[in-house]
Amino acid sequence: MLRVTSIEIAAIDRTKEKQMSTRKAAVIPSPVAHYRYSVQWSPEDDEFVATVLEFPSLSWLDEDQFEALRGIERLVSDVVDELTESGEPVPQAIATQTFSGRLNLRVPPELHRKLAIEAANRGVPLNKYATERLTD
Repeated sequence: MLRVTSIEIAAIDRTKEKQMSTRKAAVIPSPVAHYRYSVQWSPEDDEFVATVLEFPSLSWLDEDQFEALRGIERLVSDVVDELTESGEPVPQAIATQTFSGRLNLRVPPELHRKLAIEAANRGVPLNKYATERLTD
């Protein structure tokens, strides 16, 4: 029969806690992880090109799509560090921005009329009808 002492149990518990805190620390994303990345094949370059929405002038090319993503993430991290060090504003990730819920659109008068008529025929306000159409 195996006997485990309370000292051994405490040591095992501390080891588990350390492993858990290490795992938790590993999954906390860096601020650049919140940016909107995209990787697409570029026939012109014959490589994958990675871009980031919040930094439209940046891109990274690589033969491997995962390396293209890693490359743009490193580049963005470097750029964010440089902007921070120089006191320049760092773009906020679109995923973390707050939106008011107001959206003003300019549409041709014919489309405005058509949507107003369709909304009236359904007995709903134009904004509600437009919202329903946009979410379809």
